[in-house]
Amino acid sequence: MTHDLKKEGKYSYIEVGEGTPIIVLHGLMGGLSNFDGVTAYFSQNGYKVIIPELPIYGLSLPKTNVKSFAKYLYDFIEFKGLENVILLGNSLGGHIGLYHTKLYPEKVKALIITGSSGLYESAMGDSYPKRSDYELIKKKAQDVFYDPEIATKEIVDEVYDTVNDRHRLIRTITIAKSAIRHNMGKELPNMHTPTCIIWGKNDLVTPPEVAEEFNTLLPDSDLFWIDKCGHAAMMEHPDPFNDILHDWFKSREF
Repeated sequence: MTHDLKKEGKYSYIEVGEGTPIIVLHGLMGGLSNFDGVTAYFSQNGYKVIIPELPIYGLSLPKTNVKSFAKYLYDFIEFKGLENVILLGNSLGGHIGLYHTKLYPEKVKALIITGSSGLYESAMGDSYPKRSDYELIKKKAQDVFYDPEIATKEIVDEVYDTVNDRHRLIRTITIAKSAIRHNMGKELPNMHTPTCIIWGKNDLVTPPEVAEEFNTLLPDSDLFWIDKCGHAAMMEHPDPFNDILHDWFKSREF
């Protein structure tokens, strides 16, 4: 991570730049540093980038779910005194952004989802390794990316530690089940917030047809592809990702 983590009250977050607020929502296994490219680019181009640490492993078990995370995000936005925010979420973070937008549409100017859950959840928990098989975990981490080399030892070790920590593993499985319960398929057609969908053409976790379904169901959405790219487009191909998103902002006058 190249930016300092601020701590205020119960919140920890990165905040860089000035201008229209972009709140970035990390995924289940995604670190804040996964968005370094987004943070560096947009904080220098007229936007304030804010990345809160979501309480993935910090809530009681009954509150470890997509809805509670969306409420946490609402409370954070209120705490910061923000209006008309842009939400950008990857994987579970995209799902949280979608659910928050459903609950509090008046707070959200625009939504960006990439490799988002919310429609297709089987990759989030059904076959997740429950034991300390390092090579299996390494393979699963590599499958997140088109280029397996991006799954560094640091990333693999973090996932390995998570599945071997009973507290975090229970919450990981609980969140996976929550993602299934909070499927957005029936609600998306009623969500009119402008949405930019940026997807890796080679995403094995949430395959391309998921992006197409999001684009079909959301009334005001645009879909963009990045070739030779897996589940974390903003991490694997930050420059094309930033170019696509900045052009979309310009076209929508955000």
